[in-house]
Amino acid sequence: MATLIKKPIISEKAFSLAGEGVYVFLVARNANKQAIASEIKKRFKVDVVDVRIINIPGKVKRVGRKFGTRSDIKKALVKIKKGQQIAIFETETKKSQKSVPTLPTGQAGGRQAKVKSQNDKDKNKKQTLSS
Repeated sequence: MATLIKKPIISEKAFSLAGEGVYVFLVARNANKQAIASEIKKRFKVDVVDVRIINIPGKVKRVGRKFGTRSDIKKALVKIKKGQQIAIFETETKKSQKSVPTLPTGQAGGRQAKVKSQNDKDKNKKQTLSS
């Protein structure tokens, strides 16, 4: 039997839900809630509290004069017991939350520093010309 869980869904909304203990997975079209819960429990060794399923019909797309449809997909929102985590999502969130370096207070950066240094040079030129 093929696995019911195809892959985790990586998106901004999925990461925000992961902070609340809800993880989003793309699952097989024939999967049901009980099968998904047992598969998650077996694969990730966590306790599943709730499973919600979303069926998304494929969009109709046009290529030239012809029409076609994308595949239908099924998503599962799996809520796990409080205090537990699924490692796949946690490593990605840590990578995406890298801190942005900031300048210490009192130091100007970028364009302001260039303009300031240019003004200092102009003042020095005026002082040498007037002397």
